[in-house]
Amino acid sequence: MTALDDFSFADLTPDLLLNALESTGIYASSGLLPLNSYENRVYQFSSDDGRRYVAKFYRPQRWSDAQIQEEHDFAAELAAQEIPLAAPLAINGQTLHHYEHHRFALFPSVGGRQFEVDNVDQLEQVGRFLGRIHKVGQRTLFSHRPTIGLEEYLVQPRAVLEQSGFIPAHLESAFFGDLDRLIAVLSERWHSDWQSQRIHGDCHPGNILWRDGPLFVDLDDARNGPAVQDLWMLLNGSRQDQLMQLDTLLEAYGEFADFDPRELQLIEPLRGLRLVHYMAWLAKRWQDPAFPRAFPWFADAKYWEGQVLAIKEQLAALEEPPLQLMPQW
Repeated sequence: MTALDDFSFADLTPDLLLNALESTGIYASSGLLPLNSYENRVYQFSSDDGRRYVAKFYRPQRWSDAQIQEEHDFAAELAAQEIPLAAPLAINGQTLHHYEHHRFALFPSVGGRQFEVDNVDQLEQVGRFLGRIHKVGQRTLFSHRPTIGLEEYLVQPRAVLEQSGFIPAHLESAFFGDLDRLIAVLSERWHSDWQSQRIHGDCHPGNILWRDGPLFVDLDDARNGPAVQDLWMLLNGSRQDQLMQLDTLLEAYGEFADFDPRELQLIEPLRGLRLVHYMAWLAKRWQDPAFPRAFPWFADAKYWEGQVLAIKEQLAALEEPPLQLMPQW
């Protein structure tokens, strides 16, 4: 199997972590508890003044300093509008810190329970805050962060998968044949007839905590894209269930921001883009020891047999009529 990504966390030892924190004037009085994160390294700890923090060490070579700073600035802009999200703390006048060749940020440690996607009241509140997030996001575009598109989500992942060596030989013909058909359909369906804006980018239920209301976390994948990207991952269940969820979300969303219903045509194409991108992401990160531990099934032939089926199912879904808003009476 080909090494597709330089692994750069090997030197992130406990001593380096503590020294990095101390370089900002923060002294840990507890151990550093690793939190569930694969793309970056994230730790929770208490400081000597009794405060609880989360330290996020960014994967080297993924984002530039300018791209990370845009994430931080967007978070600060949202927080200034009293939108509940975990925003990086400004320490010594800056949110992005450097120690040796690592970049990191500090956040307040926040807790919460799991957001319940089938809870109508919770879904309404999430819809309202997504409307507020997008109202802010519409003010301008990211200058340094990318825009969702075919090159990043289809073309590059296709090349990664081809050279990865993960697809079993007996499945290569079926897998790449169906994958190329999916890419062709997605390329045909993808268009630029939507308003690009700054979005969360990865707004799945796991990135929403629940306290007295929603708390949005992890803007690491924030980029320019259509508003519907932050909505479709909250839909689940049967088509009828998704229609009801979508109606609930957008009715609340519309209290704060306008939504172009033509973007509903992008839901299945976006799902297809994510399907291809996710497989390539795992392949690229495989030499990071955290990935084989967390995703052992990825190297199993049964996984790739399932992916052949998943691609066929996505091709079928793309032939279905797009979701439509329920008529208002």
